[in-house]
Amino acid sequence: MTNKTIAGITLAAGAVGIAAGKASAAPDAAAVDAAVKSLKTYDWGVSRKTLDPICDAINASHGDPAARKKIELALVAALPGASRSAADFICRRLRVIGTGASVKALAALMAKEDTAHMARYALERLDDAKALGALRAALPKACAKTKPGVIGSLGIRRDKTSVPAIARALADKDMNVAKAAAKALALIGCAGSAKALTAFVAKAPACMKIPVADACLICAEQLLADGQKTAAISLYKCLKGDSQPKHVKVAAMKGMLTAASKK
Repeated sequence: MTNKTIAGITLAAGAVGIAAGKASAAPDAAAVDAAVKSLKTYDWGVSRKTLDPICDAINASHGDPAARKKIELALVAALPGASRSAADFICRRLRVIGTGASVKALAALMAKEDTAHMARYALERLDDAKALGALRAALPKACAKTKPGVIGSLGIRRDKTSVPAIARALADKDMNVAKAAAKALALIGCAGSAKALTAFVAKAPACMKIPVADACLICAEQLLADGQKTAAISLYKCLKGDSQPKHVKVAAMKGMLTAASKK
């Protein structure tokens, strides 16, 4: 028997073993149903092993949209009235498998301070227009503790529609909100973001000068990466004033030179 033949047999045996392992890992439907039902009474201190069938089912549903949708709907149905710990578990799972079908239930959690963060994390990851709409709708209703997070999620999603609302938050008296707004505008990195940051640079209070300068630099880099050379250079120029720290002016100058060299 040649080495090539032996290698072929070994690979075939390995493939059979992997397939068998996957088959044995397939979750039992009754166990998954029981685990979902247990979410109604699940709380801190209860063994997480009771929820393992749900995680196993999610792992096994990769590449099977119908199976994944069934799990998603079961988790969504378990959300109303769930304890904070159960809601946290569900939101973490929906962050992975959620679709537009999860948005309404997650949006309802956004209205409560103790569940807003976990719901926001899930909505942030859902590649669905409804999820983005839910985040936008949550911004004007958010309290001081949750507003920075909502603004941050809109920044991560690079939501240009939210730029005017986020720009207004630059002047918020709450520093966490104001800094989150600066960072979000930088991440969105569009012409509207650049305009809002440029307008705020000259009037930014001392405590916001560095956060806004950093945001301008990041926004300019994003604009340059998106091929908006003129807008990027204009943003760098607004950081050359004498009111800016030396390191900010140096960074702005380097940025302008880099932008000028771009074709």
